[in-house]
Amino acid sequence: MFALVDCNNFYASCERVFRPDLIGKPVVVLSNNDGCVIARSNEAKALNIPMGAPAFEYQALFDEHNVQVFSANFALYGDMSHRVMSVLGEYSPDMEIYSIDEAFLKLTGFERYDLQEYGGRMRSKVLKWTGIPISIGIAPTKALAKAANRIAKKFPQRTGGVYIIDSEEKRIKVLKWLKVEDVWGIGRQHSKRLNGIGVKTAYDFTQLDEVWVKKHLTIVGLRLKRDLQGIPTIELEDVQPKKNIATTRSFEKNYTGFDQLQERVSTFAASCAEKLRRQHSRCNSLMVFIHTNGHRKDLPQYSRNIVVKLPFPTNSSIELSKFAIQALKRIFKSGYRYKKAGVIVQDFTPENATQLTFFENSDSRHVPLMQVMDRLNTAYGQQKIRLGSQDTKRIWKMKQERLSPRYTTKLSDIITIHL
Repeated sequence: MFALVDCNNFYASCERVFRPDLIGKPVVVLSNNDGCVIARSNEAKALNIPMGAPAFEYQALFDEHNVQVFSANFALYGDMSHRVMSVLGEYSPDMEIYSIDEAFLKLTGFERYDLQEYGGRMRSKVLKWTGIPISIGIAPTKALAKAANRIAKKFPQRTGGVYIIDSEEKRIKVLKWLKVEDVWGIGRQHSKRLNGIGVKTAYDFTQLDEVWVKKHLTIVGLRLKRDLQGIPTIELEDVQPKKNIATTRSFEKNYTGFDQLQERVSTFAASCAEKLRRQHSRCNSLMVFIHTNGHRKDLPQYSRNIVVKLPFPTNSSIELSKFAIQALKRIFKSGYRYKKAGVIVQDFTPENATQLTFFENSDSRHVPLMQVMDRLNTAYGQQKIRLGSQDTKRIWKMKQERLSPRYTTKLSDIITIHL
């Protein structure tokens, strides 16, 4: 059996952990730069605030219903996620952290357990230790566990937040209830195609011919179909190193000068390098892109990207910054107002298996230098030590006008309790 544990309205729940006065009130969390809604409490959903709603368009509704609006506080959410996953790890030796608020647990060897009671204990402990409410779906396969989780979340009063698919009758009942567009792994395009041939529910999908499914939804769709039929096909996945790393940002204002973009691109390259070192990889190529604001039809538009093959693999902030700036020089055009830029590093090789070349190699002195730089930034805060090409006075800061305190990751933000 597999269990899918999903934190309820995770970002909004994190805000409520340290603001219990918000319980029962509508809460929404906004994306980077306070752009659009990316998380809602149940009360906000009841007000018909959709996911992706532009914040400025819904400000009047926020004011009318006293909706509590927060900027995304990823430092807090990441730490709370780690706490939840640590608790869940006590309930199974085999766990796959699927996302910041979801995890699969493999319950092999739990045949003699009362899984309803086991799931209930899991819920209680996570809530008591972290303050985060969760829903749990348990079933013979991962895809069915996902479906069971939707039942647990949709009908909390009847299920107690835990729903188990442990019979053929339950499996068919759930699949007939679940719309095909809500099936895990069925994207928007596939659901349109399936609706077009009369497939409306997950049950309809399981009745399709396997040859048709493999032809139109590839082997991935076929594995999903078998998983929904109760045949374990999709196993837990080990955590794999990332195959590319991107650091991209929209600017708080339009940039017109090369120097402004150069500083940003250098900072993005340094960030990518730091992430590369964290997973003990080096990259062999990088991409730099810039573009103007596509929503400003009144302004001239320009966008360009360039992929650069590096002469040697590296994860040095100094070297990657240099290559990124060289790439930027090749695509930058004056006369435009740039709104976004980014650096993506790719084609990784292990840090300890680097092929040397005759004529040009990464500066070996950068290895201890980067180690010291990472240690200092870890100890004294991000971006304390920077490259000369970065703005030493500028803090890499998004628009976060409604940011809550970092209760668990910053000493000065720890809550004060008056006894």
